[in-house]
Amino acid sequence: MNNQSNTSYTFLDGIKHGLPICFAYIAVSFTFGLIAVKGGLNVWTATLISATNLTSAGQFAGLNMILLGSGLFELFIAVFVINSRYMLMSLSLSQQLPARAGTFSRLLMSCFVTDEIFALANLAGRQLTVAYFIGLGLTPYIGWSLGTFLGGCINSALPQALQAAMGIALYCMFIAIIVPPAKKSQPITFCIIAAILLSCILEYVPWFKPISYGFKAVISSVIAAGLMARFFPIDVVSEDAELSSDESPSAKGVPNQ
Repeated sequence: MNNQSNTSYTFLDGIKHGLPICFAYIAVSFTFGLIAVKGGLNVWTATLISATNLTSAGQFAGLNMILLGSGLFELFIAVFVINSRYMLMSLSLSQQLPARAGTFSRLLMSCFVTDEIFALANLAGRQLTVAYFIGLGLTPYIGWSLGTFLGGCINSALPQALQAAMGIALYCMFIAIIVPPAKKSQPITFCIIAAILLSCILEYVPWFKPISYGFKAVISSVIAAGLMARFFPIDVVSEDAELSSDESPSAKGVPNQ
């Protein structure tokens, strides 16, 4: 992303910068559409889920719970916990917006917050505008919805044997999500192992049998996240100091005035 020192990014800049995310989202949501339709949902229902959620981990977890017959309340709690990080991302982005950005604009922006879009928006820094962010989020949003629709349509045309084999795709997707960051971070590896052990305990210890699958997922997630916060806390002070040094004029090669 090229720096534009004197001007802010525009809507068209956002469209252009969001294209790589758009293409990546088509591939991921294609799998979601395949699995959703194979599980019994129709193409339009699967597409509506993607169009109103725009979250890979939350949607795949929610879909798994839907296919297992979980109740609406536990589905809501599980997806809320998984997606709660987006609230923190939205708060962070709101600090970069100009003061004239209104409430409606901020609410509209919140619909497009994902991990990848948040990362790109952060690179914009002081050049972040509402128009740029809407453009940045619009192309991935279209790609995510389109990929789901195409995956659902293609599933109907696949041979029955191949449709049956797609049942393992959901688990492959979860593995693909967690393995790369786990290889780079010891705390993330610890969190994954803790969540796996907790899930096994809740699943196989007879005392926990009455608990439904949805609440088992919520309990495992919350406890694993709590252990992460206890044993691997984020050093906010050092991160803020590093960010301040990166944004200082001297760090950017500009003489101090």
